[in-house]
Amino acid sequence: MAKPRRLLGEHPHGVLFAAPYVAFVVLVFAWPIVFAVWMSFQDYFFAAPGAVVDRPFVGFDNYATVLADPDVWESFRNVGVFLVINVPLTVVLSIVLATALDRVVHARTFFRVSYYVPYVTASVAVVAVWLFLFSRGGLVNNLLGPLAPDPSWLVNGALAMPVIALFVTWKGLGFYILLYLAALQNVPKELHESVSVDGGGRVRQFFSVTVPGVRPATLLVVLLATITGANLFTEPYLLTGGGGPNGASTSPVLLIYQRGIEQGNPDVAAAIGVILMALVLIIAAIQRRFVGGEES
Repeated sequence: MAKPRRLLGEHPHGVLFAAPYVAFVVLVFAWPIVFAVWMSFQDYFFAAPGAVVDRPFVGFDNYATVLADPDVWESFRNVGVFLVINVPLTVVLSIVLATALDRVVHARTFFRVSYYVPYVTASVAVVAVWLFLFSRGGLVNNLLGPLAPDPSWLVNGALAMPVIALFVTWKGLGFYILLYLAALQNVPKELHESVSVDGGGRVRQFFSVTVPGVRPATLLVVLLATITGANLFTEPYLLTGGGGPNGASTSPVLLIYQRGIEQGNPDVAAAIGVILMALVLIIAAIQRRFVGGEES
């Protein structure tokens, strides 16, 4: 009896309860990642079930193909533009709106639910509204009149990705507001009162107390927003018809779909995915280091 206890620790029942989730993670996440890494080093192609085919080891050939592909570099530039717009907007709007909501006394639940509704609504359901807003004869162009861009927003190579970034920012704002609202509950009210006694107004309280007090939440928001941007697929696929115009809104994940599914090159698609995963892990490691420094 002692040996199983040593293997399972002081709380063996907890380990047993966690086992189904661990199995789920291994099956749904870990195994596909390992398989993708293996695939990226093979001359891999789709074949009929049960067919005996030769998929030889090709080393880093797929990675060389990826790094020599201008479409790959363009997709990473596109997602870079997306992140430069989306991440700062998400952080600033979320913390400002969360601070305002935290001070609301009446109809607090109504406002919180209102901000959260876009987040839980499927992208497919709201894309039609944004297509109407930013089409050539849409509401935005009608309001701008002669200032409206030509070609219009979603068919303009310079504006398509910024519009997608605005869409994703608006849609995900409710989730990040909730994160900040939770963080604000841990900021001592006495600090706000001290600043107020010293003659500081709301603006000074915000920058001297609120912003430093929710820094761990800000780091989490930055990481989550970055991961969301790295996995961008649905929005450019629906808003610009699959990465148009001329690839100006193609994201790495959308390019993986095009190379792997549409063009039948899963080995090249896997190599793109491994590179993308490595970049996300590097960003996550940097964020973790900042969190560790803050806690220490």
